[in-house]
Amino acid sequence: MTYSSLNSLSSAAANRGLAADAQSLSALKLEAGTNSQTAIKETAKQFESLFMRELIKSMREATVKSGMLDSPGGDLGTDLLDQQFAVQMSGQPGGLSDIIALQLTRQMGGQTGGQTGGQKKDATPVSASPTTQVVTAVEKRGIAPPARTSKAPTESQTQFVQKHAQVAKEVEKTSGIPAGFMLGQAGHETGWGRHEIKVKGGAPSHNLFGIKAGASWTGKTADITTTEFINGEPQKRVARFRAYDSYADAFKDYARLINESPRYAKAREQTGSAHAYASGLQKAGYATDPDYAAKLNRAISTASAIQRVQV
Repeated sequence: MTYSSLNSLSSAAANRGLAADAQSLSALKLEAGTNSQTAIKETAKQFESLFMRELIKSMREATVKSGMLDSPGGDLGTDLLDQQFAVQMSGQPGGLSDIIALQLTRQMGGQTGGQTGGQKKDATPVSASPTTQVVTAVEKRGIAPPARTSKAPTESQTQFVQKHAQVAKEVEKTSGIPAGFMLGQAGHETGWGRHEIKVKGGAPSHNLFGIKAGASWTGKTADITTTEFINGEPQKRVARFRAYDSYADAFKDYARLINESPRYAKAREQTGSAHAYASGLQKAGYATDPDYAAKLNRAISTASAIQRVQV
């Protein structure tokens, strides 16, 4: 995809008014203050566009790629194309935007299609209208689907992230690996703390990242039965894993492995994208699960979302 075609896609998306664009967002915020039906419809359309964009993104991430044609320019072109598709598919009669608009109208005490005589329902006063709240959410999160369409983090996920967030942030400062990436991978590897590797006797190994103990490892170990994918088929194997004195040691050892091992050099260069980082780890053979990258990307998204709420 050429530079001029990328510009064309970007301009087309902006002309259609996606809220991810700063100019379109400012216009939407101005109109939202009026609480008019026009503002409600436009806000609903924006949220449908954002939802469709996330849906398309998830579908692409679930598709196995060869990696031969992957490049930053290609990723940008795909993202812009997906943005344009999302805008074009939104706002259709009978679509999701109509449902969102109806709900916003009811919350604001406005007239809906089922009301007659021009009378409005009684509305409970709030500090900001639902329309304004929606626009503010778009501005803060950048791209966010309607709350009812996204799966909220579970209690165990939230507790896991809160428990290890401080250590992850400290390791991020010295390693350059985003804390959300590490928290997401640790959560995925341990079932968000429910299935941690234990040493003989049941004590915790503190190994949150499923790092195996190779010939060069001289520290403590834990032997457990694990699932390995051989030629795409899951098989049970007894494997030896590293054990640590603390969770902090586990985070530090993981960061050292990613930063110092040549096999993870490609993943290390792509910490700007959770999808690219997860794909890089899978391609480097971090895990044998053929769906590891997609699962890890979802876990990272969950951990990062919990982090944002906690800030």
